[in-house]
This record gives sequence, C-alpha cells and structure tokens, in this order.
Amino acid sequence: MTKYRFKDIAYNSTEKKKPTKEDKYTYIGLEHLDPQCLEVTRFGSEVAPIGEKLIMRKGDVLFGKRRAYQKKVAIAPFNGIFSAHGLVLRPKENVVDPKFFPMFIASDYFLDAAIKISVGSLSPTINWSALKELEFELPDLEKQRELAELLWAAEETKQSYKSFICIANKIINSYFVKIQKRNTTLSFNDIFNDDTKNATKIDKNNYLENGKFKIIDQSQYEIAGYSNNEEGLYKDTPAIIFGDHTRVFKFINEPFFLGADGTKLLKLKNKDIDYTYIYYYLKNLKLTNLGYNRHFKLLKEIKFFIPDIKIQKQYASFIKKINIMINSLNVQIENLSYIQKIILEKALREEVSDV
Repeated sequence: MTKYRFKDIAYNSTEKKKPTKEDKYTYIGLEHLDPQCLEVTRFGSEVAPIGEKLIMRKGDVLFGKRRAYQKKVAIAPFNGIFSAHGLVLRPKENVVDPKFFPMFIASDYFLDAAIKISVGSLSPTINWSALKELEFELPDLEKQRELAELLWAAEETKQSYKSFICIANKIINSYFVKIQKRNTTLSFNDIFNDDTKNATKIDKNNYLENGKFKIIDQSQYEIAGYSNNEEGLYKDTPAIIFGDHTRVFKFINEPFFLGADGTKLLKLKNKDIDYTYIYYYLKNLKLTNLGYNRHFKLLKEIKFFIPDIKIQKQYASFIKKINIMINSLNVQIENLSYIQKIILEKALREEVSDV
C-alpha cells in the first residue's frame, strides 16, 4: 500500500460554461444522482439551468460535494454539464486504474474522510483546497485492476437485475392499463371515506423504525406489505394511508396512522372493491408531487376504472407474484452491494494480500 494525497490521485476539472437552451437536455444536477449508485438514470431540465455549470465528459466521475453525507457518486453517461455543487473528477492513471477509480470515490474509505472536512451547517460543502490535501492509501495498479474486475462483475450483475425490475414494472403498468378498458367508472367519493380527522396520529418524530411503525399501544403496522391472511387483511375496515410524494401505504390495525403532513387515512366504503387492487391502482397513478395536499386534490378529481371483483382479485394476485420477484431481485442487489463494500474495505483499510 502506498500513501498519496488526493491531488496526486485525481484531476479536478473546473472547466465551466453558461448553459444554452440545448444544454437542458444533457444537464445532470445533484437531484439526479441516487445515493450509493454509480448509474445515472435521470437527467435533463425543463429549461436551461441558471448560472455557470461544470463541463463533464462521458466517463467522468461526478461527486456531490454539497451535502456529501448523501454519498452521491456517479459516472457521467454522456458529454454535458454538471451542477456547480459537485466535482468532476478524472483519474491520474499513473497512480489509479481508471476502472478502479469510480469504485474508490464511491467507497466509504474515501467518502468518510471527505465528509469530515465538510464546512458549513445548513448545506455542508467540501472545498477542493482541503480535499486535495487528504491522504489515502492505495494498492498497486495490478491489484487495483484485479479488484476492479471483481467489483465491476458485481456491478454489471446489479444492473442486469435492475433492468429486470424495470421490465417487471412495465408489465405491471401495461396490465393495469389493459384491465381498465371498458370497465365501470367510479369517483373518489364512490370508493373512499376520508377518515383523517377521526384517526389518532402518531408523533411524526417517532413513526418509523427499520421500515415499520414502532410498537405504539401494542399495535404494529407494516408499510406496503401483506399480512399472512389474504381473506382478512385487517381487524377492522380496510384502509389506505395516502402520503405525500404519492407514496401509498397500507396498515394492519386501527386506529393509528402515519401522522406526517399531507397524509390521509382513506377507508373503503364499497364492498365490491378489492383492497389490494385499489392499493395498486393508487400506486400506479404516479401523481406528480406538487406538495402536501395538492396531489390529494388531484386524486379526488380522478375517475377510477373498476372491473368485476373477480378480475380485481386476479389482478391483485398477478401483481403480488411480480412484486415477490422484484423484492427478491432487490435483495440480491443489496447483497451484491454489501459484497462490493466488503471487498473495498479489505482492500483500502486492511492488507490486500487476502482479497
């Protein structure tokens, strides 16, 4: 292992430009980067971004220096412009292998050190003047190439799984659209009672723990899942928690619900509607997040296409099977990410001879 200052590992490209109208199609902002995901899946802007932006080239490593604790690192998928709140990094190939470089930048070893030098309280930011002086140990180039081969094999498998998930979601959507044709049309008021005002709220500072509601008054809730009893999902009237950001939750017991702003407690009042069907119906609406109650107002204006109850149950069963597959693939993606992390930890924090 050899120790290097970061300025000897990476180039910090500071080339900038003032965006033109055409640049809106190839703009990547920090909002487009997903934490701990090297792939960029969203990009572009409705209008030309304001202010100077960094020029990026395909293959550059994009690093979010603002709020670096979010751990946003990605590889530029094309030539374009990048947020000035980030860094455009390129490897110094005499020190670091180009394929290993993005894995190194995305590693906890690098990010933990970088986060520590962030300055500012509201939007902590990393300054290049401090980052360039940080010291990191790297294995030799031959070992980096071996590591890169292992890490990218896992990354490519993850991307394949993500592609399968994308296809599965498209199947769900197309099936959903198909069964809506020539079916009964009902209004929001035909289906739901808005029972928000009668529900007991959970303190929003105490409502989530590891994907589940905490135990409150011996009642436990499950987010976006199924109980074991398909015929009787709930002790009382089936209900839906319709939250902000168009997330839809369901819960098992009365009377508590997620008490965040913009959350609604909706109870079904039509016995000819399958709860699971309408649950997926809401999830597939994909209402634009316009803030707290605006999306709920849109929901109340929508006409719902409701097939025969038998078809509803068939749809729900079909979607459940696909979601089991999706959940399984997501677990595999998480496992591969963990394996990548372990490989990097051993390589960068310990002796690399056993990797």
